[in-house]
Amino acid sequence: MKIVGQKTRRVDGLALAKGKPVFADDIPKKDFLYLKILHSPIAHGRIKSIDKSKAMAVNGIAAILTHEDFPIHYFTSAGQGYPEPSPRDTRIFDDTVRFVGDRVAVVAGESLEAVEKSVELIRVDYEELPAIFDVRESIDNKTIIHPGKDGFSFLHDAKRNISANIDEELGNVEAGLKESSHVFEGTYFTPYAQQASIEPHITLTWLDENDRLVIRTATQVPYHVRRIVGEVLNLPVGKIRVIKPRIGGGFGGKQEILNEEVCAAVTMATGKPCRLEYTREEEFYAARSRHPQYVTYKIGLMDDLSINAIDMEILQNSGGYGPHSLTVMSVTASKTLALYRSPNIRIRANSVYTNLPPAGAYRGYGAPQGFFALESLMDEISEELQVDPILLRKKNYYVEGEEVPIAKVLGEGRDGFPVILNTNGIEACIDRGRELIDWDILRKSEKTGIFRRGVGLATVAQASGIAGVDMGSVFMKMNEDGSFNLNVGATDLGTGSDTALAQIAAEVLDVSVDKIIVLSSDTDTTPFDTGAYASSTTYISGAAVKKVAEDILRQILEQGKLILGVNEAKIADNSVIADNGKSITYQDICTKSFYTDHQKQIQATASKISYDSPPPYNATFADVTVDTETGFVKVNKIVSITDSGQIINPQMSEGQAEGAIPQSLGMALSEFMIFDEKGRAINKNFEDYHIYTSIDMPEIVAEFVYTNEPTGPFGAKAVAEIPINGPAPAVANAIYNACGVRIRKLPITPEAVLTEFQKITDEG
Repeated sequence: MKIVGQKTRRVDGLALAKGKPVFADDIPKKDFLYLKILHSPIAHGRIKSIDKSKAMAVNGIAAILTHEDFPIHYFTSAGQGYPEPSPRDTRIFDDTVRFVGDRVAVVAGESLEAVEKSVELIRVDYEELPAIFDVRESIDNKTIIHPGKDGFSFLHDAKRNISANIDEELGNVEAGLKESSHVFEGTYFTPYAQQASIEPHITLTWLDENDRLVIRTATQVPYHVRRIVGEVLNLPVGKIRVIKPRIGGGFGGKQEILNEEVCAAVTMATGKPCRLEYTREEEFYAARSRHPQYVTYKIGLMDDLSINAIDMEILQNSGGYGPHSLTVMSVTASKTLALYRSPNIRIRANSVYTNLPPAGAYRGYGAPQGFFALESLMDEISEELQVDPILLRKKNYYVEGEEVPIAKVLGEGRDGFPVILNTNGIEACIDRGRELIDWDILRKSEKTGIFRRGVGLATVAQASGIAGVDMGSVFMKMNEDGSFNLNVGATDLGTGSDTALAQIAAEVLDVSVDKIIVLSSDTDTTPFDTGAYASSTTYISGAAVKKVAEDILRQILEQGKLILGVNEAKIADNSVIADNGKSITYQDICTKSFYTDHQKQIQATASKISYDSPPPYNATFADVTVDTETGFVKVNKIVSITDSGQIINPQMSEGQAEGAIPQSLGMALSEFMIFDEKGRAINKNFEDYHIYTSIDMPEIVAEFVYTNEPTGPFGAKAVAEIPINGPAPAVANAIYNACGVRIRKLPITPEAVLTEFQKITDEG
């Protein structure tokens, strides 16, 4: 292939490098109102009264809106396909607050200074209610966080504080465990973690010349924004236009309708253009984060090391509301339980309300929590049985041609679809990673002295979109100079998906990438797409692009034959060439088609929905050094080897891995949100919440094992999320190999390592 599989400069790279005005806030803002949210200072309470008089008296204040200004209407903020498989438990403003940071009011004014002053002058009288901060104490607590909401769509049991539930079994797990030769069990915890996008949530809204609402927003899901804002404000979607410009990172956090409906409501109330941007602190306490989870695995093995039963339990913290609560748990289960073969599988899971901030989507979407548990326990099993951890894993993988049964019972709030493995490069990933990390040498090296070095492994899987749910659509037309407009609904989050889609089109049409003009994510001018999440863009939208480009190519050939007056011809070198030697270029075909010969516009549309979701696979190896006097863990090297089928753009795919790895290392060693006894976030900035930066980074080696997935465009599978799943368990396993300390709770802090190491030392 000429284009696919090659390193290609991003189609938006030059504009970004030159600092062109491509982001949401990069437009003139004359006469815009600035907005500021008043957030709840208490974790749980009813609003008895709101006094806005002093706040409205501030010079330049145009409006203050509260729950009193809106009819009661419940929706979900989760940007998911309709009907959204998340509880409809949210109002634009409510008379009850359910976490510190919940929305109470929005102030609109002519300057940021005015609205900040006005917010401070709003007086709210709260009836404070008992609050629940520990997810383990929430089920059947006498405090009900969402009373009166039984029967709400996708809300499992409001009276018991359970936002979502899963209870599925394949085979007979109890019998399988009883007949197993060995049974192992472990419970593992992962905390809140922030996406930490460079660009915070920002939305601008205005009414255009036809009084249609325009929403310019940093979002992963423009079509879901349009639908949900229309629902909340009782506006037809035809009266709403959503524009997604370039985004400064999303990572799942922008798969949420978080401030768009508020900004739009103020524009509709005042008739004025409005701007609402979260501060960094608001991103921590009022946006979304990774769901905290307790994950328990019980695994039964036979004497030949084959897995005979897997029993999985999840207790998940939804926070004050439940967006994504069912589907994140579903992914935690479906991705981990799809890695190893077992005739008996059971999953019991509850997502539970508390009075902490709501969680939501974050890269990996539940899989990182599950794989930390599963891959830690697999190493514990290998240690207990004194078997090679690689051998144990290889013994139990699903292989090509097998069906993965868990996929059928864990869909998006509905039955799933069967997954038959056409490709599985996991063993090749392991073999390559083992070589690059010096596994055989470092694993058996001497573990003495203050500084102890070890290596660890984790193998993981993900999916390529959501089978039967995700859809991508595209429109393409040809221009007189032989260029092509490619209008895609797909959302580029900074990942380079516009470039990858252009490469797919260019490969089919046999033109250079600069001949493909990409326009993406504008609900007025680009066709429908479910959005950028679930690692779906390359696999789903890429397939739609391939399909539409093939249609365009067919039309070029047919139009060329008509113009040449021949029955047989072929395409080569951007021309249609007849068997008799006559030829006509792409440019001339389009020009003649416009003005003189057999006139028509060469254009096509295509959509793609897939009932397949082939898993990409990854083996991650970690090389660490543990300071046994301080507990500090230094990550020396991470090797990440991925089977994502045919890689469309190697450079961008390597960038995906190199971006995901530090996110997972932060999850492993440093990132967690801290709350005080009243539920207030303490470390709500980058000074106190430590994400991995360039000075923390280890050596990273990211490579790919090539397989040819027959259901994907040019053999491609997903690539974006899977690299985040492996580093945390690999680091945990490497720490154990280095110094014998096994930590089941993230992050693995120096204090935790030192405490456990001292226990080992004291025990002799």
